[in-house]
Amino acid sequence: MQRQTQVFKITDFKEKKQQLLYWANQYGSCSFLDNHQYISEHNRVECLVGVGAVQKFSPEKNHQQALRQLLAETPDWLFGHISYDYKNALDSSLATERLDRIGFETIHFFQPEVVVLLSNNQIEIQSLTTSPESIFREIEAFAVSNNVTPSQFTVKPRISKEQYLSIIEQLKRHILRGDCYEINFCQEFFAEDAVVDPLSIYAQLTQLSPNPFSCYYKLEDKYLLCASPERFLKKTGNQLMSQPIKGTFKRNTANVDADNLLKQQLYSSDKERAENVMVVDLVRNDLSRICKEASVKVAELFGIYTFPQVHQMISTIVGEVEDDVDFADILEATFPMGSMTGTPKKRVMQLINQYEVQPRGLYSGAVGYIAPNKDFDFNVVIRSILYNSTNKYLNYQVGGGITYYSNAEAEYEECLLKADSIRRVLQ
Repeated sequence: MQRQTQVFKITDFKEKKQQLLYWANQYGSCSFLDNHQYISEHNRVECLVGVGAVQKFSPEKNHQQALRQLLAETPDWLFGHISYDYKNALDSSLATERLDRIGFETIHFFQPEVVVLLSNNQIEIQSLTTSPESIFREIEAFAVSNNVTPSQFTVKPRISKEQYLSIIEQLKRHILRGDCYEINFCQEFFAEDAVVDPLSIYAQLTQLSPNPFSCYYKLEDKYLLCASPERFLKKTGNQLMSQPIKGTFKRNTANVDADNLLKQQLYSSDKERAENVMVVDLVRNDLSRICKEASVKVAELFGIYTFPQVHQMISTIVGEVEDDVDFADILEATFPMGSMTGTPKKRVMQLINQYEVQPRGLYSGAVGYIAPNKDFDFNVVIRSILYNSTNKYLNYQVGGGITYYSNAEAEYEECLLKADSIRRVLQ
């Protein structure tokens, strides 16, 4: 089935973006991928949106085989997610039985009825059924509410601060024994009987933290409200790119000189560099499994990038993928991402199963798209609120990379810093 495609010029970009979000939310399947005007050679549109499910894909078993079949049979756009627990499909020895009360499937993709590409001066609409002209008029006419809907519920930590500090010390003993070199440990904050307006929450969150890999992702009654700064993997032609984040310093937005000094301190920090380079080596190893020999390179090491609340250390690793490698092969080699696990990856995931009391679910998974030509781009699901509107369960998780040199108290404070925008929105 061919898509009808039409491009429309716009002058009121900000208003159109809001209308597009509210229009997209009326669909049961909605993926609103939001760049927040970060200028980069690696991003070509401000928003990429897929809505309406012509076809849905959520296999319960034989995930890799089913994914390959989907890719072979669908020469069209696919939007969706891979949850952290897709690790179980790649290695059954890592399976756990913890109940995920948010309820996103292990893997889910949908073929959208409508795809919209928004840039600063135009909207491109690709539709399988309805004419692009009528869709554009519908978006233009869509009413936007800027009211903040008050939410009343109590957010509680799954583990106490004392338990967190104790676990970090236990993980450091594992590192001392040589079980691992670095491990990403996460904790959950949750609320029950939470009644919220997901659109309002997303608007507030991304106003405070307008990060380049944000998304408003909805599958019926399940919502991901994501303000992620991190890319997992992007494929363009036969080039793969990963941009792991490891290294975080709080900003001083009141003093430019002090803020610049913090950037220099982050760049020079032995601890942050040690965390970052370990993940870089892990990603290089992962990519080398599916890339041409000698093509994997570190394009940027220890890059310092500034976001509204924090400075982050981001490295960029690229490689030229082998011609016979598909998306399923790439996932098998690289997932879960090194920045949310650690080194060595399998032993670290065993320790995560042992010490984290909550299921990660979609947190530390990935959301993104696969284009008709099989190019793709996926984020890392961090700095995110997850919500199930049926059972009214809401949570967010936050973590950090633990090395032998980590200070448990400082790691706890870094978790609170990373979740600052989320806490402010939910309070």
